[in-house]
Amino acid sequence: MIPVLADILAARQAIGAMAALDTPLVPSPTLTERSGFDVLLKLEIGQHTGAFKLRGAANAASRLPADAPGVTCCSTGNHGRAVAYAAARRGLKAIICMSELVPQAKIDGIRALGAEARIIGRSQDEAQIEATRLVQEEGFAEIPPFDHADIISGQGTIGLELLEQWPDLHTILVPLSGGGLAAGIALAAKAIRPNIRVIGISMQNGAAMHAALEADKPVSVEEVPSLADSLGGGIGTENTLTLQLCRDLLDDVVLVSESEIYRAMQFHYYEDRLVCEGASAVGAAAILAGKVRLDGPTATLITGRNVDMKTFTDIVSGRDVMLGNDVLKGQPYGA
Repeated sequence: MIPVLADILAARQAIGAMAALDTPLVPSPTLTERSGFDVLLKLEIGQHTGAFKLRGAANAASRLPADAPGVTCCSTGNHGRAVAYAAARRGLKAIICMSELVPQAKIDGIRALGAEARIIGRSQDEAQIEATRLVQEEGFAEIPPFDHADIISGQGTIGLELLEQWPDLHTILVPLSGGGLAAGIALAAKAIRPNIRVIGISMQNGAAMHAALEADKPVSVEEVPSLADSLGGGIGTENTLTLQLCRDLLDDVVLVSESEIYRAMQFHYYEDRLVCEGASAVGAAAILAGKVRLDGPTATLITGRNVDMKTFTDIVSGRDVMLGNDVLKGQPYGA
């Protein structure tokens, strides 16, 4: 069933007990100066697992029976880390299924939390097959990454916090992948302030929700290496919630290039003193590239910090980085 505001309010109580945190909303003076409007950063990098995904995973895990054989999910990294953490809090076994495109740093982070990281195939769809097998053959409970009412409600708690922290917000910029985050935030924010704008931001190549919204149905997209690797993966051929919610609630979807993400990661480091993933930087990328029109106070989500530090160091140093077999040309910040 599609969640409502009451579900998001209930999720807030549940995730607090599972150690998900309210996170700061801080100003970005340089983004404010460049855009002409107050721009604020919602720092989900402060969660115990380094990303917002803990909210949805904690809410879903809180509802599982104590005698469940284990939990599983398909993940590009941050959701898997969140499920691993939440499972450990409940004393449950966790097997996280991921594709070969997931960065090693995220795989290592999941294993450090005591979960098994099972690498399957070259796409999230292939990894999902193994997660489904664990459910059907071994009785595991699945905590999906986005298309689930408990996940959407957990992520929606960010929308509650945003409007408590800054009641006059006009616009929220949300990194968009499978749509659990965008749907949850839009549900919460628009239930409180119906006229608030919620804009999804994704990368140009492999933006599955954008393609699905254009086709008005789930479609397959080729997964390619991206600085915003957390935004990779499909939305599921049997998507039942997030496509409908994103279609009904998002005011726009904007795509940014790898070069624009690269520059935004540099920007957040040098101007805001933040270490963040490419997916965290897409909101700033859209603002800096002039791809979103701001008309008042705006919040953008800094969704995660679980970035490969070698790649991050190359980016902030202005060096070239490899995306699969392709070279993304670097440029020193401010040059």
